[in-house]
Amino acid sequence: MRKKITAAVVGLGLGGAAMLMTGGPAQGHGFSTDPTSRQALCADGKVKDCGAIQHEPQSVEGPKGFPQAGPKDGLICAGGNEGFKQLDDPRGGGWPRTKLNSGAEHTFSWTLTARHSTTDFQYFITKDGYDPSKPLTRADLEPKPFLTVPMDNKQPPANWSAKGTIPAGKSGKHLILGVWNIADTSNAFYACSDVEL
Repeated sequence: MRKKITAAVVGLGLGGAAMLMTGGPAQGHGFSTDPTSRQALCADGKVKDCGAIQHEPQSVEGPKGFPQAGPKDGLICAGGNEGFKQLDDPRGGGWPRTKLNSGAEHTFSWTLTARHSTTDFQYFITKDGYDPSKPLTRADLEPKPFLTVPMDNKQPPANWSAKGTIPAGKSGKHLILGVWNIADTSNAFYACSDVEL
């Protein structure tokens, strides 16, 4: 069941430290910090052998329209970017996990290094029986987002957050996919967060 929640958006100031990369096709934009995304773990040095993403965690940009469009199955966590393929490597299910409580309220957060006009932020969670040792596919995810935060084409603050409820009745290892849908481009930003419920 889809819950569309109009959440209170809380600006936490401009103190988020993240690099804005210049040059090349990818310009820095934003990444999920809570629950901790794979790219945040790489940037913080908590996970090694991450390749280029360790220097530009904010650059996981791909086509919007998920799940009908967007990155191909198996390439979702990297937004379809071959240069960030380490994010799609399940590492045998060994990515560090954020502990969350099923059915509980949680504050979801992103660090934004370029603040785009935004359609919404969406959050998807894996189905029961998800195998964390395999690359993420659409079939692994519940078909509808469990949280949608409409932004009405407004520009979010550099440190964006909103409250939502973790789906009840889930337990064990899961993955939460955050999608930041940009209003004035054809792209979105993707962030995979490994969680333990």
